[in-house]
Order: sequence, then C-alpha cells, then structure tokens
Amino acid sequence: MDQALRVFITVVEQRNFTRAAEILHMTQPAVSSYIQNLERIMGTKLLERTNKFVRLNKAGEIVYHHAKDILGLYTRMENLLDDLKHTARGTLSIGSSYTYGEYILPYKIATLLEMYPQINPNIMIKNSHEIIELLLQNQIDVGIIEGEINNEKIKITPFASDYLSIIAASDHPLLDLYNITPFDLSHETWLVREEGSGTRDMQEKGFKQLGFYPERLMTFSSTQVIKESIEAGLGISLLSHSTIKKELELNKLQLMNIKGFPITRNFSLATTIAEFHTKATEVFIELLIK
Repeated sequence: MDQALRVFITVVEQRNFTRAAEILHMTQPAVSSYIQNLERIMGTKLLERTNKFVRLNKAGEIVYHHAKDILGLYTRMENLLDDLKHTARGTLSIGSSYTYGEYILPYKIATLLEMYPQINPNIMIKNSHEIIELLLQNQIDVGIIEGEINNEKIKITPFASDYLSIIAASDHPLLDLYNITPFDLSHETWLVREEGSGTRDMQEKGFKQLGFYPERLMTFSSTQVIKESIEAGLGISLLSHSTIKKELELNKLQLMNIKGFPITRNFSLATTIAEFHTKATEVFIELLIK
C-alpha cells in the first residue's frame, strides 16, 4: 500500500504519468498499474485523465491529503525502528539556558559521550524563552530551561533543583554588618540578567521577597560578566550557587546571609508533545533524569 501511495502522490504532483515514471525509475505501464490497483482498493476513481493532463477529482483530493500524512508517519516509524536496531548515535541538538548550559551541561555531555561515543551533540546556549521558541520551530531535539514556562505545545519536566543567594564581593562593606536588612540592600546597585532569562525571573522574585525594587539596575546578557562586575565593585546580584563555586572557593565572592535566602527554582527538561524521540534524545533525557 505504501508504494501505491508514493506512486499516486508522485503522479498527482507531476500531473503526468511519464514524468512520474521517470522520477520513480519505473515504466509507465507499472505506474498505471499501481494507480488502477489503488483505485480498485478505494472503490472509486481518483484521477481525471486526458491526453494533456492528469488532475484530482474530489475523491482523489481526499486520498492525496491523507496519503501525505500516512507516508510522513510511515517514514518516521521507519526511522524510529532503525534507531532500535542500533546504539544511540547521530546528531543530538540541545538548547540550554545559560546557567545550566555554561556551568553544568559540559559535565553531563562528557558522561554522555563516555557511554555513547557515536552521538554528536550540537549545543545552543540561549535564555529560557528563546529555548522554547527553538523547540517550537523544531530546531532542537530537547531544551533545558530555568524556572516556569507554560506552553500547551511543550512538555516541561523538572529534573533538578537550583539555589540562588544574594552575592557580593568579598570586601563589600555590608558583609561587616551583623544583620543585613532589605533597607540596606535597597540602596545598592543591582546587576541583573536581561528580560526573558530564567535568572532574571528569579531576580524579580527576589525583589518581591525583599519588599522593594532597586532604584539602580545594570543589565547584562551574561552571568559571567555579572560575576566579574561584582568583583570589580560595581554592585551586588542574586545568582545561582552553580555559577559561583570557583569564586567562593577563591574567596572572590561571598554569599550574603539574608533571611529567606537562598531561594529555590527548578531546572526542567523541555520537549515537544510527541510520543517518540530519537534514541540519542532518549538516552540524554534518561541521563539527566536519573
């Protein structure tokens, strides 16, 4: 049946039996035979034929529309079955938010490649909202985002927790205070991520928890630049513990002891609503979740 549908679609799109036969590397009588058998199975004529053209009738339009979908599903089924016969391999496109992508994902990829050396990871680092757009455009196989995003076309699966605290340079005057209050913090310059970033969403949540919105903000598109700017004395920030491990060990940055902090968020897997994924995608998801 699948071959008959392929022949039928080719004839329809070429509007000519001869051209269809050339494309399919078949004889014209063989093409005609496939079309006749398909019409017999369907119990109706599907094409209007003259010496000059071939075109669909109403029944043919219905069959053509569904035949395209059927063959698309058939091709995907074949690809997934081929995956089952082999170990995970091929290109795996991953989109990740900055915090996870820059500070945690490299170690996960190293583990993945030890287990499945034939996988070829292709990684894009974007903010969480951009990751969702890449998924919707089918430009990546799986995304890793920070915080909460609601989209009925995307499946969100939390898989790890992240902790964020207020960070300052080790020589910041506020660190000498026994009790740092929201009032003290409100007079500081705050270094924040750009709109759309999962970290920025958490920074906004932190301001609400503190009960004020800073008068002085400096916006950056990179957490690394924020860390360097804190060290340079430009201000303070709310950052993930995952991003500052080395700076804490070297005593370049310190966590401020503030009531209600650290605050928690999730790292989540984002995938399209699909029943099946390639084997490379499946083993990567399994690695993260377990």
